[in-house]
Amino acid sequence: MLLRHIRYLIAVAEHGNFTRAAETLRVSQPALSQQIRQLESRLGRQLFDRTGRMVRLTDFGSAYIVYARRALLDLDAGRRALGDVRDLSCGQVRVAVTPTFTEYLVGPLIGRFRTLYPAISVELSESPLEAVEAALNNDQIDIGIGFSDVRSDDIDVEPLFGERLTLVAGGAHPLARSSITVVPNQLADIPLALLTGNFVSRRYVDDYFLAHRIKPTIALQANSISAVLKLIRRGEIAAILPSAMQHEHPDLSYVPLDPPFPVRTAALLRRRHAYHTVASITFCALLREMLLTGELSRLKAFATSD
Repeated sequence: MLLRHIRYLIAVAEHGNFTRAAETLRVSQPALSQQIRQLESRLGRQLFDRTGRMVRLTDFGSAYIVYARRALLDLDAGRRALGDVRDLSCGQVRVAVTPTFTEYLVGPLIGRFRTLYPAISVELSESPLEAVEAALNNDQIDIGIGFSDVRSDDIDVEPLFGERLTLVAGGAHPLARSSITVVPNQLADIPLALLTGNFVSRRYVDDYFLAHRIKPTIALQANSISAVLKLIRRGEIAAILPSAMQHEHPDLSYVPLDPPFPVRTAALLRRRHAYHTVASITFCALLREMLLTGELSRLKAFATSD
């Protein structure tokens, strides 16, 4: 049985249509149909129901495709294993992070990694935690940096440090010229720029508002942390962001809240039982070292500083 039979099977199942699957695979529809018929003939079972407008997996097809997907992941892992060079003279590491980490952790970490291992290419993506989980389970990335509250049992979670949200303002904001601790009734009157609901941070913010019966003054919602930072630097509105951001953004003011936000645990995420390349193992070891004694060691203090 050829590998392309498996790829063709998965493509038709995902698109529910032979024409669209053929376009994606860049083959003709008759050639694709013939390959699927060959696979069905070899297995002795009909894998697709072709009677409706949409092509659907039969019961046999649904059972078989689970193993087909798993085999494809293992074969791709095997291909990477063949290219895994022990002396790190070449290679790649695929990393996905949840968005807030791009503002204070990613720069120092990848900068140091590139200095030490310039021959290793880094593929970096930024995604919500659920998307990071899915990418790990689908073997699309090697490493995730997110939070410990993942849902999948197939992901190993290694706690890294505590992170706490706090009130952040620009230098021209009135809060930057005071030394007060902000309480819930004061927070309700402060115009805020908040991240949109697809960010994990926003869920923590909404839970805090609910727990302390705060009806916030939301001046703006954005799906970009860089946009929020640009706005609060103008001094007109504040935001609720990780206190650890002062590691990379010391020009902003970090205003304590009473009661403070609960500490959440930043975590290193990897797929359980997956093949780990030497490059990815080295990347993880560097992250641990930088958090323990290196440039990122201060991050552990920010969660308890409010």
